[in-house]
Amino acid sequence: GKLGRYPPWPGKIVNPPKDLKKPRGKKCFFVKFFGTEDHAWIKVEQLKPYHPHKEEMIKINKGKRFQQAVDAVEEFLRKTKGKDQASSHNSTEEKNRRNSSEERGKQSAGEEKRKASLSEGKVKKGTGEGKKRVSSVSSERGSKSPLKRAQDQSPRKRGRPPKDEKDLTIPESSTVKRVMTGTVAGFKWPPSVSEPVKDSDPHFHHFLLSQTEKPAVCYQAITKKLKVCEEETGSTSIQAADSTAVNGNITPTDKKIGFLGLGLMGSGIVSNLLKMGHTVTVWNRTAEKCDLFIQEGARLGRTPAEVVSTCDITFACVSDPKAAKDLVLGPSGVLQGIRPGKCYVDMSTVDADTVTELAQVIVSRGGRFLEAPVSGNQQLSNDGMLVILAAGDRGLYEDCSSCFQAMGKTSFFLGEVGNAAKMMLIVNMVQGSFMATIAEGLTLAQVTGQSQQTLLDILNQGQLASIFLDQKCQNILQGNFKPDFYLKYIQKDLRLAIALGDSVNHPTPMAAAANEVYKRAKALDQSDNDMSAVYRAYIH
Repeated sequence: GKLGRYPPWPGKIVNPPKDLKKPRGKKCFFVKFFGTEDHAWIKVEQLKPYHPHKEEMIKINKGKRFQQAVDAVEEFLRKTKGKDQASSHNSTEEKNRRNSSEERGKQSAGEEKRKASLSEGKVKKGTGEGKKRVSSVSSERGSKSPLKRAQDQSPRKRGRPPKDEKDLTIPESSTVKRVMTGTVAGFKWPPSVSEPVKDSDPHFHHFLLSQTEKPAVCYQAITKKLKVCEEETGSTSIQAADSTAVNGNITPTDKKIGFLGLGLMGSGIVSNLLKMGHTVTVWNRTAEKCDLFIQEGARLGRTPAEVVSTCDITFACVSDPKAAKDLVLGPSGVLQGIRPGKCYVDMSTVDADTVTELAQVIVSRGGRFLEAPVSGNQQLSNDGMLVILAAGDRGLYEDCSSCFQAMGKTSFFLGEVGNAAKMMLIVNMVQGSFMATIAEGLTLAQVTGQSQQTLLDILNQGQLASIFLDQKCQNILQGNFKPDFYLKYIQKDLRLAIALGDSVNHPTPMAAAANEVYKRAKALDQSDNDMSAVYRAYIH
């Protein structure tokens, strides 16, 4: 994929786990990032000092998590300064701490590079990098060796302990060993995207990201764009318009927002709406899920009807067609709160017939309707990096601009109601089929005596390399099937995509075959695991 950028992030050099090997080639340090459980090997030339760039970086990244990280690093520096003044018996640690303190003032060229921050490029202002945590990497050597993957690894992952990184072939470095006895604070800077793709390896960067429980946050776009697809003489054209919205700089709509459904996707969406300053009223079938968002400033709605009646624009994100219909047509449902001017945006992935029916009943009461299913997963939802496919009321689409900017990196307007549902099903059909193929390949490798890890390494060096491929393979190799996209939902989407093909007499044999494998996985109690658990359907 295209190279992307990470926002600057404060961190410190720490001692790596004993069983974690060191990177080969250029000097690297093991960095623990403040305010998170993230960790990564970072090359020395990608490090920048904390103090000289602190104010600039705070202006660029105004997210809540980033501010917590800055608070954490300031507290760390206060404690470190106190230890420096009080301790003199440990010469090695004292020297390193003293050096780090002095260098923050001197900005000396040598040791300064050891401060934990990536910096092979400057941050472009106004392009959304402050929000985008897009996996990328720059390399000056252009080496094609798989070992190069271990050199520039991104920290934006949390969860799995560093011991899982033992697969990395990282040799010992005496310099690294010496310096890492101390701790140094600094910013992680985004790698440059100006480097030509042929001189970099965008896949090794994904490797570390997939070492932890939550997959990476990366898809292609670097800047946020609102893309409008309009029907013109039977063909679809895409019109792109750069959004000036950056994390913290979105001007939230003054309209009251409602949100129904706080599942894997809805939770992240609501969190980002609140973070960007929107007024949000929430409702969920199991009310306890609302508590966290109430603490973050959301209001509580007792029923869907109440939320719709008290809000200007109400979003919904539920599991399937039945849930979507029940939410609108059921007792105390959305329809009871609809009156002229009320707006309803359904973000659920359903079939075109369902969404068309819902649109008709909403509009019949004087309401405005937009379908806006999202492409992504839990991590992308949490990070505001979803891709939004919208169709229906064009004016409502524009009214949702600040909301879409808060929750996603790109939005598409696809015309009349039903188009987004069809497109979303096709996207997920491709994704679900690919996931089944990955599982099929990994299991075939195993039963024929081939290394699954080597298969992944080979794929990551070829044209199939992608964040999705690497993440899902890592999940499988590590036995981590924590849901990022429920298996039961990808099977539902395959089923609906096959039905879409049936409706127009179009063959979908690949999706049909994949669907059978997912059905077997469901029979093996994998429904509530991640879609990568389809792997277990192939285990004899």
